[in-house]
Amino acid sequence: MKDLVEVIAKSLVENPDEVVVTETEKEDAIVIELKVGPSDMGKVIGRQGRIAKAIRTVVKAASSKSSKKVVVDILQ
Repeated sequence: MKDLVEVIAKSLVENPDEVVVTETEKEDAIVIELKVGPSDMGKVIGRQGRIAKAIRTVVKAASSKSSKKVVVDILQ
């Protein structure tokens, strides 16, 4: 899942070298944290959060075979 989020984010932003994705596994969920540069934050979130919602939807669909819930957090 980490690689999927990283590929999507790097294709959206102007500075792909500033994209940092970390994956943390907890008891009942996998938390994926996405950090991008301040100038690229709007491109990852999109108008009214549409891009962020689409990223979460794609990750949820890709993880449907997994028994754990996957959460994508976009951090500043």
